[in-house]
Amino acid sequence: MLNKLWLVFAQAVTILLALLFIFATLRPEWLPARLAPPAPPQVEAPRTAPAEAPAGAPSAGQRSQAILSYSAAADRAIPAVVNIFTTMNARGPSENPLFNDPLFRRYFGDQFSDRQQTNSLGSGVIVSADGHVLTNAHVVEAADEIEVLLSTGIRAKARLVGADPETDLAVLKIGMDDLPALEFGDPETSKIGDVVLAIGNPFGVGQTVTMGIISALGRTQLGINTFENFIQTDAAINPGNSGGALVDTAGRLIGINTAIYSRTGGSLGIGFAIPSSTVQDVMTQIIRHGRVIRGYIGVEPQDVTPELAEAFQLPRRDGAIIAGVMRGGPAEKAGVKVGDILVSMEGKQVGNVNQMLNMIALLPPGSTARFRFLRDTEEVDLPIVIGTRPDPKPAPVGR
Repeated sequence: MLNKLWLVFAQAVTILLALLFIFATLRPEWLPARLAPPAPPQVEAPRTAPAEAPAGAPSAGQRSQAILSYSAAADRAIPAVVNIFTTMNARGPSENPLFNDPLFRRYFGDQFSDRQQTNSLGSGVIVSADGHVLTNAHVVEAADEIEVLLSTGIRAKARLVGADPETDLAVLKIGMDDLPALEFGDPETSKIGDVVLAIGNPFGVGQTVTMGIISALGRTQLGINTFENFIQTDAAINPGNSGGALVDTAGRLIGINTAIYSRTGGSLGIGFAIPSSTVQDVMTQIIRHGRVIRGYIGVEPQDVTPELAEAFQLPRRDGAIIAGVMRGGPAEKAGVKVGDILVSMEGKQVGNVNQMLNMIALLPPGSTARFRFLRDTEEVDLPIVIGTRPDPKPAPVGR
């Protein structure tokens, strides 16, 4: 009898403990306060006094938005970027006099003529409210007609004011006023790592904005142009972007997109832009003279490389060696000889051919400049009267 009562008691206690566990887990508020599990302790974060922001500084939310979006720069630059359409009437073997004979054409018409119209597409940048447009020289090269499409959808005929193949720049003029001109920035203040936007019309799909950073500055000796000082960027630049704008995060023009390195024809993240400092100098001269006037001394220079210096036992491993002298040119008249090494110009050191060409180009024709050459083992100072650099290719003006 006693064992039976103990078994009933044990079973009742087990059931009560089970019910208490269930209530404590699922409905603790049903239990008396003494039986309810204790609430987890509340950990209060330490309080810090808010830092006082400078007057006029954006809030944290505004700073975050500014970092995530460059819409203000794009909105500022997009209206000044245009699409450029060029038309060229190609002529081939049909120039044979037989095909132009009236009797021949009477019976056979133009079926033997291969005269055809070709179109190309590029980009440009409006740089003055009265209609001056910058683009690449190769975009408008040999074009018979040039048409500009504004961001508003308006089309306008353009004439070529002048082109400079040695920097691959050209200036167009359209007959419109009050245009949205893009402000020039200062590429000298640009730094590697700065964010930039490339704006143009790649593959003819329509105006497009791509973002990247400045990958390098002062790129030279790429073999793209005669005078090189490129901004390198990884912002996507594709066919059709040529002549378009490279702008900073304030929407100011710091370069004209001109070339890419590519094995496929598309962007691989290595693009080049002509800095706006060069662009402004070239544009000013083209508008004023119809072409760019540069200094010239009439020599064929070659970089002094370590291999060349060792092979010919040259005393220097930098500078520009004179490989040829133009007969009757300024350099020959001054006494420059083949084999001379140009080491300085007007007291400024010359490190390579590209630097030499850029320095000579800036000298005004008719002026006299002092050049220092290394001849054998002696330094020779020669005053040279600067000539005018001949145009590499006559550019038609006023089309």
